[in-house]
Amino acid sequence: MNRGGQIQFQQFPLTPAVKWIIIVTTVIWVLFQLILEGYAGIPFTKYFALFPGKVIYDFQIWQPFTYMVLHTLSVGHLVLNMLMLWFVGAELETRWGWKFFLSYYVITGVGAALVYCLGVAIYFLVTGNQQPLRIPVVGASGAIFGLLIAYGLLFGERIMHFMMIFPMKAKVFVLILATVEIFSLLTTGVAGGEVANLAHLGGFISGYLTLFAWSRYQRMAWNQKAKKKGSKLRLVVDNERDKKTGEGPKYWN
Repeated sequence: MNRGGQIQFQQFPLTPAVKWIIIVTTVIWVLFQLILEGYAGIPFTKYFALFPGKVIYDFQIWQPFTYMVLHTLSVGHLVLNMLMLWFVGAELETRWGWKFFLSYYVITGVGAALVYCLGVAIYFLVTGNQQPLRIPVVGASGAIFGLLIAYGLLFGERIMHFMMIFPMKAKVFVLILATVEIFSLLTTGVAGGEVANLAHLGGFISGYLTLFAWSRYQRMAWNQKAKKKGSKLRLVVDNERDKKTGEGPKYWN
């Protein structure tokens, strides 16, 4: 991801899920991509990056999962993604807990890959251009854009720093990023550029849909729980007149 934001991250510790995602991703980059592939020549990326054509036609269904722990051999790509994961993810994990946070991270990363594959497939059917089907996609940016939409919705009034300089509310920052991604996609197209803008937008889309579905599920669960509690309430009627006080019937809910 090559567009950054900055939060006052010193307020948030390195939470468990965020820490392990960073560790696993970094180890894979150093051991498998930098050493085994970069120096030993083992084609690790060939099998575990996201190739839309291989997912669609060869049913290599693990790639929408594995591509998000791979990065280009540019250390900047890895560092920027992991920093954004820490800046944004730590507070979300603190709010949600590690189980839901990790589930959300994986769902939005896979969702971004599926949106990208769908977009590439439609592009191929319309234009006949097979090139995007063969171009590999790597990086955690799809999942991180899913975290960004969640941060903008949950902490919209928080101040972030666009380009590390310009302070603005988180919801405005996220809106600017979405707008930039849309115009970048329109100008470069699905097959153009080195950045998979469609995958970034896929992270936004899958993140929003995941939060929407989860909120609906929680609302239904709360309603069912309230109905269940309500069904246990009983109306107790005391129809006997108190002989001492002469009081009439009493109704208790």
